[in-house]
Amino acid sequence: MLTKVDSGALYGVDVKPVSVEVGCHDSEKFNLMVVGLPDAVIRESRERVMSALGELHCFVGTRTILVSLAPADLRKSGSLYDLPIAVGMIASTSDRVAGASLRDTLLVGELGLDGCVRPIRGALAFAMLARDLGKKYILVPKENAREASAVKGISVIGVRNLAETVAFLSDNSCIAPTELDLGSVYADLYRGVADFVDVKGQELIKRAVTVAAAGNHHLLMVGEPGTGKSMIAKRIPGILPPLSFEESMEVTKIHSIAGTLDSRCGLLVRRPFRDPHHTVSDAGLVGGQSIPRPGELSLAHCGVLFLDELPEFRRNALEVLRQPLENGQVTLSRASGSFVFPARVMLVAAMNPCPCGYFGSQTHFCRCNPLQIKNYRSRISGPLLDRLDVQVEVSPLTEELLLARRAGENSASMREKVRRARLIQAERYRGTGIRDNASLSGKRMDDFCALSPSCQAQMRAILQSLRLSARAYDRILRVARTIADLDGGGPIQEWHLQEAAGYRLFDRQQDAF
Repeated sequence: MLTKVDSGALYGVDVKPVSVEVGCHDSEKFNLMVVGLPDAVIRESRERVMSALGELHCFVGTRTILVSLAPADLRKSGSLYDLPIAVGMIASTSDRVAGASLRDTLLVGELGLDGCVRPIRGALAFAMLARDLGKKYILVPKENAREASAVKGISVIGVRNLAETVAFLSDNSCIAPTELDLGSVYADLYRGVADFVDVKGQELIKRAVTVAAAGNHHLLMVGEPGTGKSMIAKRIPGILPPLSFEESMEVTKIHSIAGTLDSRCGLLVRRPFRDPHHTVSDAGLVGGQSIPRPGELSLAHCGVLFLDELPEFRRNALEVLRQPLENGQVTLSRASGSFVFPARVMLVAAMNPCPCGYFGSQTHFCRCNPLQIKNYRSRISGPLLDRLDVQVEVSPLTEELLLARRAGENSASMREKVRRARLIQAERYRGTGIRDNASLSGKRMDDFCALSPSCQAQMRAILQSLRLSARAYDRILRVARTIADLDGGGPIQEWHLQEAAGYRLFDRQQDAF
């Protein structure tokens, strides 16, 4: 008897449909074979499946069982096929599973030796696949049910063991579908988030951070040790607007496939914040392996990627960021195919001004000579620096500010400014495919960043004094557009250009060495 059970295969951040076909016939001794480009984990499923069937008192006898994972030319990996293989074997050797139920259901799950169903990666993506295939149900491990239930239009059934799976497939009413209350997920969105009110002084830096967050611009902070660069960076997600439902689905799917999702949260609604150590490899940053998984850049999708001690990162790891920062996605080519990972991030970086950290300090003596400082800064290539729209210097606090009470602007006030600026951008770019000011390019910049004659004269003076590249010129225009949006969304004015040019720290210091 031939039985077909629908499942899927993780492929980058997508899932492709897979049919688990189980056929059996009598033979002198038991034999189980799995074909269809399975990896070692799938081949080991024989022991897990047979032990789980034994716990269910389901014995297949002396039969030869062939399991085919179709399509046969698609490489499969992982333990998620344990459950569909076991169900297919039960349906092929007994009448305990209804054929109609199997046709309406997609199954994924890893089996324990005692028949328990263990959680898997990518449950949300599998639920999307089941919905797109027109299935009525998807059976997932109980721990993954809350996550998968964010997908509307399909009933998500969380099962704890193989016995519950068989019971549901014989009687669809025995387990109620899992439902997700979106209201409770979005409640108290910013509770427990670090607040900018904790940052003493640094009001000019808070202004620069507000500008960067309002337009989704990349930010670089340069300052001596202990000035609060990391403290400021960790508070940036708290001033960004909440994720939309569509963005939440994208972010949750990426984290689910990467295996970093907490099964208790169900749906990620806070913007992610990722801060990899400077020893991270280029594969760890953008994704890797033979069948690639998302890297830190994709895990920060729709959120913040913070690179502390920027010059300490490996040169090749930093250089692979250049293309993704431009187009918002990572494309990896492997022998098994081409994989595309979303990577729309706000890059926030921090660094010291020199190897010892005290170049330009009023309170400490710098031990570095000009050549050491130049070599230190040259670890960051010019093309990468050009892509950092807002470059600011973080100065140490005075004694008066250190002794004073914290009374600066808080995150709620900064968040409201960012929210209003983002709303202006959303209305301006409606129907154009542009997400924010940082995404402006080409002719759209001429349309939305038009300069008056006085502003053109101001920009000409800036170009002559800073000797900017064409990319840096475009960056100044985008930042000026954001500053104008923070002022209400009117035309770009001269003072907007002056403030935007003031954020080009390294262009202003290019003759310092």
